[in-house]
Amino acid sequence: MAVSTVRRRRLGEELRRLREQKKITAEAAAEATGMSQPKLNRIENARTAAKIEDVHRLLDFYGCDDDEFRAGLIAITKDGSKRGWWLSYRDVINVTAKDLITLETDSSTFRTYEPAFIPGLFQTPEYARIVIERLRSRMGGTVDDLVQVRMARQSILTRPNPVEVWAVIHEAALRANANRPDIMGPQLDRLLALNRLGNVNIQVMPIGAAVHPGMGGAFALIGFSPRRDLDVVFVEGLMSTLWVDDPTDVERYRARFTEITAEALTIDASIDFIAAQRETLK
Repeated sequence: MAVSTVRRRRLGEELRRLREQKKITAEAAAEATGMSQPKLNRIENARTAAKIEDVHRLLDFYGCDDDEFRAGLIAITKDGSKRGWWLSYRDVINVTAKDLITLETDSSTFRTYEPAFIPGLFQTPEYARIVIERLRSRMGGTVDDLVQVRMARQSILTRPNPVEVWAVIHEAALRANANRPDIMGPQLDRLLALNRLGNVNIQVMPIGAAVHPGMGGAFALIGFSPRRDLDVVFVEGLMSTLWVDDPTDVERYRARFTEITAEALTIDASIDFIAAQRETLK
């Protein structure tokens, strides 16, 4: 059975929370909204995609009068039924990658700390290839297909109403592969070009920085303004990944990212650092 997407799980959790706040049983909610109790249970447990009309009826019955919150849940519902470009690669990418791409595509902001690699949204095809070749054992698919997917993801940076991306990249990631100037040179050029986009901010975490929360590992905070309580965090490890969607925990990561940006070089100093590193590869 396919794993439900993160946002579908979030929709079910929010609908259950609203129902329980009103002290309404699942049986009563199902009867009042014209659906079976098993269907409502499947929606709340993220075992089936909800229909927009069902969500509207449930929100009406629960007395939800927060228009922004309602709009956010309806947007999640629409996402569950729409077809994305990544479906062409459904036999190539795993469920985690599909969830990440879905969330990236629908997000308004993307904040990430990366201690080891250039973030995927910034990678050149050549750089992406060497990273994917080393990590392919847990990705599945061919290297060529996975590189294509990674390049396609980057369209969110330049589309109309692009995603606002703020990335903090550790100095070590920028200095890696110095023996491959044919790969790292164009990659650093790519970072410098991206910095000229109004929706992209890049900072460098220097090797000599003080202890900071980023030392715990890479993570990405994916935002869906104006409702911060629908934001999620993606934590990727070598052998497993973790989705964090509890609002309290997400706020902790938000605070951690603020601390990380404060410890990193300023944006101007970071661009100077990247440019200087690029010069060493000529």
